[in-house]
Amino acid sequence: MDAGKKFVIGAVIIVAAIAFLIYSGVRQTGVYFLSPTELVQRTKTDPSFHDVGLKVGAKVVRGSIKRDPANQRIDFEVSDSSQRFAVTYQGIVPDTFNDASEIEVIMSGKLGRDGVFHATEVLAKCGSRYESEIKKLNAQKQT
Repeated sequence: MDAGKKFVIGAVIIVAAIAFLIYSGVRQTGVYFLSPTELVQRTKTDPSFHDVGLKVGAKVVRGSIKRDPANQRIDFEVSDSSQRFAVTYQGIVPDTFNDASEIEVIMSGKLGRDGVFHATEVLAKCGSRYESEIKKLNAQKQT
């Protein structure tokens, strides 16, 4: 076998190995992003979806936040106006996470078979709170 064929065979093997590593890495770390309605529908049609790590974007239901500071645990409910479910999270939440208004959150975790979303990460959007402050500051600058 000449050197050109050996080079091509070696290159094909290397490219195939790299493609396999990329595919398996994306498959292991890839995360679905769903609304509460989409998540509930998916788990009804495919019960194995309970075991899939995913992200959910929703609004926190006003008055549903219950804190346990001793254990750094927080329980709350989220909704997208047509579907609602409970969330539990152990850790520190952002300062913007409060009961003052319906805040939007993005959570990573899994929906348990008990119907509770077990979050491993909670991010709070804070746009409207700060947008109104910026508008006030701009109005003051113009006067």
